[in-house]
Amino acid sequence: MDGDTIYFWKPQYDNIVFDLGDVLFNWSPPTQQSFLSPKVLRSILHSVHWFEYEKGNLGEDEVYSLVAEEFGVAFTDVKSTLQAARESLKKNPRMLDIIRQLKDEGLKIYALSNISAPDWEVLSNTATEEDWSLFTQVFTSAALHERKPNIGIYKRVIEATGIDPMRTIFVDDKLENVVTARSLGMHGIIFGDESRVIRKLKNTCYDPVQRGWAFLQAHKKSMLSSTSNGVQFSENFSQLLILEMTGDKSLVNYVKCSDQFNFFQGEPILTTEYFPNDLDTTALALSVCKDTDKESLDKVMDEMLKFKTSDGIIQVYFDHSLPRIDPIVCTNVLTLFHRNGRGNELKETLDWVEQVLVNRAYISGTYYYIGADQFLYFLQRLGPAFKERVFERVGEEADSLSLAARILAACAVDVIDDRDLKTLLSLQCEDGSWGNSWLYRYVGSGVRVGNDGVTTAFALRAIRDTHELQKKLGEREDLHEDAL
Repeated sequence: MDGDTIYFWKPQYDNIVFDLGDVLFNWSPPTQQSFLSPKVLRSILHSVHWFEYEKGNLGEDEVYSLVAEEFGVAFTDVKSTLQAARESLKKNPRMLDIIRQLKDEGLKIYALSNISAPDWEVLSNTATEEDWSLFTQVFTSAALHERKPNIGIYKRVIEATGIDPMRTIFVDDKLENVVTARSLGMHGIIFGDESRVIRKLKNTCYDPVQRGWAFLQAHKKSMLSSTSNGVQFSENFSQLLILEMTGDKSLVNYVKCSDQFNFFQGEPILTTEYFPNDLDTTALALSVCKDTDKESLDKVMDEMLKFKTSDGIIQVYFDHSLPRIDPIVCTNVLTLFHRNGRGNELKETLDWVEQVLVNRAYISGTYYYIGADQFLYFLQRLGPAFKERVFERVGEEADSLSLAARILAACAVDVIDDRDLKTLLSLQCEDGSWGNSWLYRYVGSGVRVGNDGVTTAFALRAIRDTHELQKKLGEREDLHEDAL
């Protein structure tokens, strides 16, 4: 897998229609005691009189008088409040920058705003000519004598621009305006939290694979793991997982060993001063790196066989004083042995892992690992997981790492988990990563550990494998049709 992997992303949208007020431009409510409160001001702006003013049916002083009478406030307070709000208008540089990026991607940008002619005159002078050049066209309620959420104004915009509503995104801070847009087939986004909206726009308009790879390349060899109590550190296991997901050694930085590997790259963090080498990291390294000669490989596996519990189950550490077991660790060691033709030497371990699967012992995670889906992922590396267990997990609420692991487990048994893939794509972050998800834990303290590089690499692999499976299953269908 690499940045040029087989993956065909096609943009769904050609156009975006933005609201102006409280989206691309903001105003600050007045604070002087003689002025109206923000609550009263917003009520005035939603009054019938104000709607008529926006459409040009009432003059300024006329609307001030009417709303003052309706709300039982002084004419001068209404006028001074509205004028102060108008003068406080400021453009939102971050949103305008996103619009600039979206336009560079080839999207046509439009604006549709409920705004009076005098307010539009003020607003149009708030931004620069360069800012306004980002828009293919700007529509105002004052010019159209219609206002949102009335369906007529949307139809007039569609007719004037020729846009296809099904290929258009609509962004507005008011639910009622978005509902009308959606009723016409547009993809509606309610503007609330700015970062969340930017994330949605990027996830909707940009290729997730390109963004994910850009993140990995930008952070190559520096993707540290993080703990739930805010500590960052270097460890080998996450680096090896990224390597397994991507196949790209240039992205990772791990401490190479000739035989046994340690979880940590340096001094142990948040644990005992002495931290032994472990079979888990060693098995993963020898399975992924594939640069160890057979004699050395057999020597390490012979050494692993010396570290079993009294029940014959392979343990976690190369240390007889720590006879701990974990189903995922067992699975990773089994994978190493099976890939090298020695799986029959760990029968008791294999039997126990099978019981963990059959009896759903993994459903709350394992001793060291967080989440059920991680177990299913690691298990499919050993061999096809049971479809029944995979189907049980589809649609369960989970973080990005668990979703990706679940999708990969599904792919291993020729199941396309479209439902969870859609959720996974929606969770991509603004920077192109899929953020940090907890992978394992310090058992003693309960501190959790994750790595945004691991989560991103898993997500990219899940996207790739799903699309390759879709292609494969499609070819099967074509062969079946030819046979008929």
